[in-house]
Amino acid sequence: MASLAPTLSCTISRLNLLAELSHNHHRTIRFFRTLSSKSRPQKSFYPRRSFKSSFSSANFESTSSICSKALGSNPVFNDNLVVLGIETSCDDTAAAVVRSNGEILSQVVSSQADLLARYGGVAPKMAEEAHSQVIDQVVQDALDNANLTEADLSAVAVTIGPGLSLCLRVGVQKARKIAASYQLPIVGVHHMEAHALIARLCERDLQFPFMALLISGEAYDKTAKWLGLDLRRSGGAAIEELARRGDAESINLSVPMKQHKDCNFSYAGLKTQVRLAIESKNIDAGIPFSSASIEEQGLRADIAASFQRVAVLHLEERCERAIQWALEIEPSIKHLVVSGGVASNQYVRARLHEVVAKNSLQLVCPPPSLCTDNGVMIAWTGIENFRLGRFDPPPPAIEPEDCQVDLRPRWPLGEEYGRGRSVARSMRTARIHPSLTSLTQASRH
Repeated sequence: MASLAPTLSCTISRLNLLAELSHNHHRTIRFFRTLSSKSRPQKSFYPRRSFKSSFSSANFESTSSICSKALGSNPVFNDNLVVLGIETSCDDTAAAVVRSNGEILSQVVSSQADLLARYGGVAPKMAEEAHSQVIDQVVQDALDNANLTEADLSAVAVTIGPGLSLCLRVGVQKARKIAASYQLPIVGVHHMEAHALIARLCERDLQFPFMALLISGEAYDKTAKWLGLDLRRSGGAAIEELARRGDAESINLSVPMKQHKDCNFSYAGLKTQVRLAIESKNIDAGIPFSSASIEEQGLRADIAASFQRVAVLHLEERCERAIQWALEIEPSIKHLVVSGGVASNQYVRARLHEVVAKNSLQLVCPPPSLCTDNGVMIAWTGIENFRLGRFDPPPPAIEPEDCQVDLRPRWPLGEEYGRGRSVARSMRTARIHPSLTSLTQASRH
């Protein structure tokens, strides 16, 4: 599976080829030897370590039904594990309980939408406090809705990176407390791997290798803020709705990085173009869209439509190249998974469907409730890793509250494909944890 895996600083970054453990490719595109149900359990995937607003129960009944129907008789789902997943990497507190047969027993999310609207984006310290206030209740609701207690669990899975360290810490400490109290194994999960693997919960035919495009909404959120849109909704949804009212050709915006023949992404230049377009139209972002004049609302809609068109053109171009490279490496690839918050955007899905169909692949998109950050994807990825013996033993029952926890705010998913590496591009390497690829490869030796 190839993956265009995101970083925190841009909407998407680089191309990954995710293949099952039994494969032995020597050329890689940010290569990641990932999970295979046929592989025998190994020793712990991670080095031995110490992991030193309103609630909403998502409509998991319909989501669970969609996913369960897709599972059929796939032998991958024959074991009997029950895993609690905890997600606090950024701005929502989420927990879910999932069975290894694909049944979603519960899914709970506490949104920080009001904080996002108040601060115009994620404020790490405020987000940490919000997580701390609700984490106990979110987890308890997830267990209650599943009609289970901690004693019924097989393991606890929790996001350890990438993300905001202050936020990650809240989830890790909660997971560690539960695992210690009930002597449960604990699985540290890579947030972006979870976005890719959730598709395997919902699509029976999705086998390794496959490609994955993981899209987060930082550029959409910024544009929505500048256009005075309601930030209590996701930027992607707000922009898509407004764009339907606008002329996508009215604003002359350039597609980013046309001169770079690689699979890297950057929306910094496009955001600058959008900001300058807003200034040139004398649009005051301090005036909410609903309070703007009819004429100005039309201008904002034109900018939203133009931004969306060019932002997605950037995705299309990169995906075209990614597919070509990936098929050269692994011709058996049949699927492109599109996940992450912006993957619920219908315009994005429609455009990428054309790219995928042109290359004789199939597009796989999880249900919208599983595209945004959620506990289900963490629990499911925990199940996939647990099956391979990739987990840590229960933490000690008594541990200092100020103990050091293993958090990986900057944690690459894989290694960059040499063919697409740009010598002119400067990459910061300070405090980046070894990629998930390198850890997985090391665990095989």
